[in-house]
Amino acid sequence: MLRWAEFLVFFVGVPVAIAVFFPPSWMFPALFAMTFVGLVLLGFTSGFEWRSLFVGWTRISWGLILAVALATGAVSYGVLWWFAPERLFQLFGEGAPRMWGGYSVIWVIALFYPFVSALPQEIVFRPLFFRRYGALFSGGGLWINAAAFSLAHLMYWSWVVAVMTFFGGLLFAWSYERRGNFPEAVVAHSVAGVVLFAVGMGTYFYSGNVVRPF
Repeated sequence: MLRWAEFLVFFVGVPVAIAVFFPPSWMFPALFAMTFVGLVLLGFTSGFEWRSLFVGWTRISWGLILAVALATGAVSYGVLWWFAPERLFQLFGEGAPRMWGGYSVIWVIALFYPFVSALPQEIVFRPLFFRRYGALFSGGGLWINAAAFSLAHLMYWSWVVAVMTFFGGLLFAWSYERRGNFPEAVVAHSVAGVVLFAVGMGTYFYSGNVVRPF
């Protein structure tokens, strides 16, 4: 019962509270806070070994990573072409926003996204979820994990984000839990995220664009 309560607070209560009560600008502080708590909980999880996070680099399926990149690009292009064609590839070209000494935003995203966003999320939603709470769900862990990952993005208040993160979470969970490859899940998440922003999906995945429905 305590483990159930812990799971519901961490993976349901906290994301809903952040989405409803906190400003969108709190996204990264909330992510880092969850990651810190997740690391502490992992440290107290029996049977978990930190070295398991580094196992699998030589077994990454680069064909899978390429498929993730292509599928993410195709879906992102289709969504934007239908709903916001003016946003397609908005981070490229002469009018693209720039940061830090004139560097294009997309290159900054490509450099930092894997470490600042993908890796923290993967630690919380893959090793912590499956090693500490996976036994609660018997055979349905992958689907529950994907649903929890999607719920964590409620702060964007977008059905597009909810659907894409559900299927993305399902793939990342499969890489980690079924293939036993945490590095592959991180790389897949990183590539998917960078491709999303490169195509122009930042219009949905950028906290500055969030509009609450209330």
